[in-house]
Amino acid sequence: MAEFGMSEMQEMQRALQARYQDQWEPICPETGQNKMLWMIGEVGEVIDIVKKHGGSRASTDAELRKALIEELADVLMYYNDVMLCYGISVDELKQTYRKKFEINMSRW
Repeated sequence: MAEFGMSEMQEMQRALQARYQDQWEPICPETGQNKMLWMIGEVGEVIDIVKKHGGSRASTDAELRKALIEELADVLMYYNDVMLCYGISVDELKQTYRKKFEINMSRW
């Protein structure tokens, strides 16, 4: 199975945003905050599944696992919208992620 990465997600979000541009708020810095709030709402839905059913059951029960993955996909969709709103490229994220990783690897 081919890897599914940020670049592909970004392209998918661009296509989704283009399709619904007349119905959804625009992708721009002014709407970035709203996208973050929607993303937090989706994180809350992920937490609800785990909180109500426990992590082990949420990861092994077929229906709960499906719901968990769907909510995580929603989180990633809004995450990518936030990146698009602020013009953050995949390369910028990659460089910063690697720097943070190195800092965290040497922190303790």
